[in-house]
Amino acid sequence: MSLADFSMDFFKLDGKVAIVTGGNTGLGQGYVVALAKAGADLFVPTYDTNWEETRALVEAEGRKIEFAQADLTKKEDRAKVVEKCMEVYGRIDILVNNAGTIRRAPLLEYKEEDWQAVMDINLNSVYHLSQQVAKIMVGQGSGKIINIASMLAFQGGKFVPPYTASKHGVAGITKAFANELACHNIQINALAPGYIETANTAPIRADEKRNAEILSRIPADRWAKPFDLMGAVVFLASRASDYVNGHILAVDGGWLVR
Repeated sequence: MSLADFSMDFFKLDGKVAIVTGGNTGLGQGYVVALAKAGADLFVPTYDTNWEETRALVEAEGRKIEFAQADLTKKEDRAKVVEKCMEVYGRIDILVNNAGTIRRAPLLEYKEEDWQAVMDINLNSVYHLSQQVAKIMVGQGSGKIINIASMLAFQGGKFVPPYTASKHGVAGITKAFANELACHNIQINALAPGYIETANTAPIRADEKRNAEILSRIPADRWAKPFDLMGAVVFLASRASDYVNGHILAVDGGWLVR
C-alpha cells in the first residue's frame, strides 16, 4: 500500500459492530457515542437499566443500539452477552472492556470481599469476555479489543489496592492477548484515562487539598471530561490503528510526564 492510499476513511467504522460494557454512563457513554458517530452499531451490556439517554444519543446519529442487563462477573451472563450480540448483528468487530468499579479504604482496613469484588469486574471479567469474543474475531479474520486501564496501571495510588492491582493486570492482559492474536489480524490495546470528571472521582474532587494536588501535576491544568477520550477510542477501533498492538495509550493531559 502506497502513501497515496491513505484516507480519512480509515477512521470510519461503517458496518462495524461494537460491544461496550457499562456503556450507559460516564466514560462508557462517551465511548458509545464516539463509536456511533464514526459509524458503528452498538451492543451495550450494563448492570442497571438506565439506558434511555444513551439510546437517544446513538439513535440521533442514525445508528442501531441494543442493551442487555448483565452481571459480567457471572459466566452465564458473559455468554448471554456474546450470544445476544451475535443473534442481533451476526458479528462482533470491536470490544471495549469499560465496565469497572472502585472501592476506597486504607490498606490495613481493606476487606477481603471488597478486594474480590473489584478484581472480579475489573480484571477477571475482562479476561473471560475478551477470550470469548476473540474466538469470534479469529473466525472473522479481524477485530479490535480495547481495554480500559488507568493511571494506576503505571502507579501505585492510595486507598485502592485492588483497583491498582486490577489495572496493572489489565495492562498485562492487553500485552499477552496482543502477542497471541496479532497473527489473526486482531489488535488489542488499552486506553489509560487520566483524572476524569466522573462519578468515580467525585470524592477526590470534593477533597480540596487532594484536588489541588492533582491539578498541580497536570500540565493541561484541568481535569479531563469524557469528551477527551472519544477521539482515542475511535482511533483504536479503526483501520487507522491496524499496526498498533499491545499498547497502553495514556490520555492524561500530561500527568505521567510531569
